[in-house]
Amino acid sequence: MRLLAVVISRIQNFTHDNRSGIPGTLHRISAIRNRQGKVIGLTCRIGRVVTGTIACIKDFCMMGKSILFLGPPGVGKTTKLREISRLVADELGKRVIIVDTSNEIAGDGDVPHPAVGASRRMQVAQPELQKDIMIEAVENHTPEVIVVDEIGTEAEAHAARTIAERGVMLIATAHGNCLESLIKNPTLSDLVGGIQSVTLGDDEAKRRASQKTVLEREKQPTFDIVIEIQDRNTLAVYKNTSEAVDYILRGWPIRPEIRKVDSKITDNVAEIKHEQPQDKLIHDIESPKDNKMNFSFSRQDYVEKVKPFKKVYLYAVSRTIVEKIIESLNMNVEITRNIEDSDIVIAHKNFAKAEQKF
Repeated sequence: MRLLAVVISRIQNFTHDNRSGIPGTLHRISAIRNRQGKVIGLTCRIGRVVTGTIACIKDFCMMGKSILFLGPPGVGKTTKLREISRLVADELGKRVIIVDTSNEIAGDGDVPHPAVGASRRMQVAQPELQKDIMIEAVENHTPEVIVVDEIGTEAEAHAARTIAERGVMLIATAHGNCLESLIKNPTLSDLVGGIQSVTLGDDEAKRRASQKTVLEREKQPTFDIVIEIQDRNTLAVYKNTSEAVDYILRGWPIRPEIRKVDSKITDNVAEIKHEQPQDKLIHDIESPKDNKMNFSFSRQDYVEKVKPFKKVYLYAVSRTIVEKIIESLNMNVEITRNIEDSDIVIAHKNFAKAEQKF
């Protein structure tokens, strides 16, 4: 207990969420209290600046589109926000405001950590005030980009939509391991457009080979791009959130673009990998002396090297059965929703007539 008292005496007072820090660093100290409110334990997290974590998605960060990161705790979501803040503020010269709850992104103290570059930081005294600071940032400081860590309530999701509707680029993280779990979360589903129940007509239900009552996306997503952080070096990118949500709600297969950054980085070269389920591309990117990771991606080269899938359109045929056949035979096939995009049409024999209109 004496050691605890010495440590507590040398750090700043704990905030309402039982957190404190060391000014000028990214370290965080959290208190464990007993029922009487006395501190009986401490958890010390060592914060580090890690560069190169967004090298494989730098092209998306430069597009000016809103990006949402999903992933379990400890996979580096906040680290990526920190590096994106520096990238957008320093290299693109945009006005970046960081809404920093508990000083997670820019460290403790009044002066933000150098890792966020020229970004400005607004501190949040209590976690429940994060939504108010988000709106205040837009109304008072004319930002071009707002960075937020851990959107976790319905009010914060509504504030995020308000920011996006005002034309501000939003970079944020949210609770949830994957896009599908976020869609099923009634509190946060508004971030990706929300869901509503819709009753289809007979012809449309037959065309989709589905029930008459289905779930549909309610509105435009707040975020244009969703990135699932599967582990520290593997990211699954949904480049079109609207399309991805529609596919998931209708039970159609969706293939996110897998991008990887190897954890092994040499003195001057970092190996960046882009993967599709069937193919791989590897690009070597030179790192300049200031240790800023540059990334270039040739879409033309990518399209030429990746084998195209055969696209199949189903009409009045069980999608489940077809998917099992594709999986068992390991076929390079994708089921499409539009007959115009398909290479092959599979229809039930009762409808497979020459004069039948699909």
